[in-house]
Amino acid sequence: MHYLLLNTGLALTWAALTGTFSLPNLLLGFGLGYAVLWLVRSVVGPSSYFSKVPKALGFAVFFLWELILSNLRVAADVLTPRHHMQPRVLAIPLEARTNAEITLLANFISLTPGSLSLDVASDCRVLYVHVMYAADAELVRREIEQGLERRLLDVMRGANDEMNVGA
Repeated sequence: MHYLLLNTGLALTWAALTGTFSLPNLLLGFGLGYAVLWLVRSVVGPSSYFSKVPKALGFAVFFLWELILSNLRVAADVLTPRHHMQPRVLAIPLEARTNAEITLLANFISLTPGSLSLDVASDCRVLYVHVMYAADAELVRREIEQGLERRLLDVMRGANDEMNVGA
């Protein structure tokens, strides 16, 4: 059974019953639906969904924090008379293998101010990224590999596993 779909249905049911289809009310309905599914998980069947939702929320918080920090860095550099940019094009070795994983990683990198995904190698093992602040290229590589990519793959690969459970 696909728990995300079931949880979304419970959130929409909550919104319909309360008569308010606002984002806060839908989020409340999603949280209540998650709690209900967690309570009846022994009846409904085993699933990795209950460990993946907190990971997805953790990824969202991580990415929002990175987004805020990168915005502040770019804004500070624009507002100060001396620029601190040290742009480079970096080759990032990928652990991501599927097109969806690579596409999402490239998009999240491009959404962050100060970085832009340029290309993927023909064998899909390397992502080329332009970074504005890369004084230490190895540090930037590690931050992408161990931060953004690792967290994204943790959520993505769990989501793919969930689709196969009970199908």
